[in-house]
Amino acid sequence: MNNSNLATGLAGIVILAGGASKRMGTPKAALTLPTGERLLDYHVRHALELNVADTHLPIMIADNGRGFDIDADLVRSRPCSAIFHISDYTTNESDEQIDTAGALTAIESAMQTLIKVNGSAAGSATMDKNKSSWLMVISCDSLIPATDLWHELQWASAQAADKKVICLTDDSHLYPLLGLYQLSIEPDLKAYIDSGQRRVMPFIKPMVQSVPFAKSWQHLTNFNTPEDFEQACAALNNL
Repeated sequence: MNNSNLATGLAGIVILAGGASKRMGTPKAALTLPTGERLLDYHVRHALELNVADTHLPIMIADNGRGFDIDADLVRSRPCSAIFHISDYTTNESDEQIDTAGALTAIESAMQTLIKVNGSAAGSATMDKNKSSWLMVISCDSLIPATDLWHELQWASAQAADKKVICLTDDSHLYPLLGLYQLSIEPDLKAYIDSGQRRVMPFIKPMVQSVPFAKSWQHLTNFNTPEDFEQACAALNNL
């Protein structure tokens, strides 16, 4: 893959690491790969590979207050890169409700952060014209590297001008938490969350473009049990 324009159009990356992981028995972000690398560090390392030339993409960790740290050697290897934690977007709900608010609140927080970083207001004329201002969302139930995910999705993001969400799909599942979200939808997402809605699929359905992926990726995604994770690690080694 040519890295010269690798991250063109990408505003930032959010890694979703705050799930309860009840069936896994341990937080997925803290799972250890056969190489000894922790899953969260794996995703950060690949996200850093999108930082080429003068590009310094914000890499946001949305861990719902779990406080996962990043490997110090990884941070030192890219001292100019911005890697930081963000809190989920909250409304006036109780703490218990906030604790189970779901992925959209993390995505909303990441969008607000990027809009502040870019010094732009979502929905402005500048944002509307710049159809390439995308947030990449990566969930910690996948071993698909950020570089490969961007490679799969960036073409569709340029071609599907009327679509605001681009995500992977296989023969039977849509993967909305492995995708690109256009920053211009931030006001709509905020209003959706503020109205008490949390479900991802009803929100994205009118605006989503799906991108089929190869069968070799099917076992790399959506692992929820230790057996699933073991299968995913084996599939990664076989690529």
